[in-house]
Amino acid sequence: MQFIKGMDVSMLKELEQHGAVYYLNGEECDLFEIMKASGVNLVRLRLWNYPYSEMGEPYGGGTNDFETTLELAKRADAQGLDIMLDFHYSDFWADPAKQFKPKAWENLKPEQLKEAVYCYTRDILNKMKQQNINPVVVQVGNEITNGLLWPEGRVENLEMMAELLKSGIRGVRETVPDAKILLHLDFGTDNKLYRRWFGAIEPYQLDFDMIGMSYYPFWNGSLESLIYNMNDISRTYDKDVLVAETSIGYTTDTLGCNGIVFSEELEKNTEYPATKEGQELFLKDLCKAVRNVENGRGVGIVYWEPEWLPIPECAWAKKIGCEYMNDKAELGNSWANQALFDAEGNANQALINLGTM
Repeated sequence: MQFIKGMDVSMLKELEQHGAVYYLNGEECDLFEIMKASGVNLVRLRLWNYPYSEMGEPYGGGTNDFETTLELAKRADAQGLDIMLDFHYSDFWADPAKQFKPKAWENLKPEQLKEAVYCYTRDILNKMKQQNINPVVVQVGNEITNGLLWPEGRVENLEMMAELLKSGIRGVRETVPDAKILLHLDFGTDNKLYRRWFGAIEPYQLDFDMIGMSYYPFWNGSLESLIYNMNDISRTYDKDVLVAETSIGYTTDTLGCNGIVFSEELEKNTEYPATKEGQELFLKDLCKAVRNVENGRGVGIVYWEPEWLPIPECAWAKKIGCEYMNDKAELGNSWANQALFDAEGNANQALINLGTM
């Protein structure tokens, strides 16, 4: 597999519906054309089971149901880009703080839940194959540090968590046997966490290929700590390692958005200035470091939501989605100053020069 230079652009359809337009060297282009021209070779897309209320109101944050995911995958495929499919196994955001079962699965018994994971995974991938979309990487769960499909699949319920993962893995192997299967945790610099987690599941002999790590330098610390962990974990568990999510701000300006994450305080946690030049240098250093992981085990990086322009309506959730998760975080466009495009939609140098990294 070639070194992955990936982009998670799951918000794209919602952004375009609200007027997002993208430019490369002053010329308006389709986002996927810009990605291809800039050296991107893979697109990561998240998938939620049913990101709507019982009344059919969309939860927002891209409303990444199967139809949206398939539409984006087809557009990426048309440009010759590989697809990485990220199963959240939830109706909305899944991460270490929340792993809610889909509403349709809430009352299933453990054996039924395992079967649901298997059937859902198999059926989604078969539907994609029927449309000539064959993901090259499939993520079984998203940031599953604390497990998935709570409460049954909490990490404390280790055997059940492993069985649920096996169900998803089986669904992948039976439909897209050539795809690489990835297990993904957050906080990629925490070596003790990764040792504990993968050491605990090792006896269950899960059939997977890659370990994915989220690495946000403003939250997670130094690049040196990330590479130490990548070297140690790939060597210890004989797996390839991928930076499955990363990003950094090119400005600390909120760009008129509420709830913006990246700030002057977070900039101080990194070695990079919050400028377009600093953003480019970070990506260059990150690619170089991952390429140098021992024995060629560092297989690439995926930038998270580089296309998220400062369109206020395009928030991480709508009010109904926030209520569903009982999340108290401020609603708003939280990511715009970490995009690889400026506020007008012009590609930043970090993206334009990705092909040389």
